[in-house]
Amino acid sequence: MRITQSMLASNSLKHLSESYRRMGKYEDQLSTGKKITKPSDDPVVAMKGMTYRSNLKEVEQYKRNLSELYLWMDNSEAGIDQANSALQRVRELTIQGMNDSYSQEDRQAIAREVEQLKQSLVATANTQVSGRYIFHGTDVMNPPVPQENPVQVAANIADEDINNYKVEVSRGVFMKANVNPANVFNQEMFDTVQAIQDELGTANPQRMDELLKDLDKVMNTLSAERSELGARYNRLEMVETRLGEQEVMATKILSDNEDADIERVIMDLKSQESVHRAALSVGARIIQPTLMDFLR
Repeated sequence: MRITQSMLASNSLKHLSESYRRMGKYEDQLSTGKKITKPSDDPVVAMKGMTYRSNLKEVEQYKRNLSELYLWMDNSEAGIDQANSALQRVRELTIQGMNDSYSQEDRQAIAREVEQLKQSLVATANTQVSGRYIFHGTDVMNPPVPQENPVQVAANIADEDINNYKVEVSRGVFMKANVNPANVFNQEMFDTVQAIQDELGTANPQRMDELLKDLDKVMNTLSAERSELGARYNRLEMVETRLGEQEVMATKILSDNEDADIERVIMDLKSQESVHRAALSVGARIIQPTLMDFLR
């Protein structure tokens, strides 16, 4: 087959065009840091990238969910701590009021302090975080203590159905965020404090020993709920650690799949530049002769 000048020129242009395309690909990889810029560059990498990115987004969402759990548990812990301090003070005042050396006026003064502590307990029970009552289980839009004088807790405070405010921390895994309303600010607590207040206001209190035992029972229930909350908090921290590790692994897999190996891309680009210069030089030598060159 006879090789004509036009065939040489055409082949040279085709090879130069392919060389430009390869250099353009390497320049895109250097500019974006990614192996591909569109799915047609490598459908397999694009498909895997969607899957890995979806997994990473899922992990990031679960980490955001942890913030909701920390918010509830931290505020619940603070509320229980305040309630425990108030009840501890009520206990001290109760023992103080049992002392026969105190006059009726002294006990009435103690009763007034107990009244203030009771109001403090009501305020703590009705704590709101982001507009939600955190000590009322899933019934977050209604206060657990709707009536303050006399103190009356909500009718559903002991309903197990509301003791179930859960947040998803992993696929299909949920953690409870709330404390059990029935074990924290229940009617028994407020009735006991009210009875102590009333008894201190009498001229000759007779039931102080019995009320002190009732108060100890209430405080023990509160302490048990606090311990349960602490155990869940420890589990929450372990879940956070695990999600952090999953996020690192998911990011690494996504990077391995999509990110370009910059050092290798630079080497390939320099190599391709050398090839391109050589192709230009050869093309120039082949196409260089003109009609005037033949006529000379």
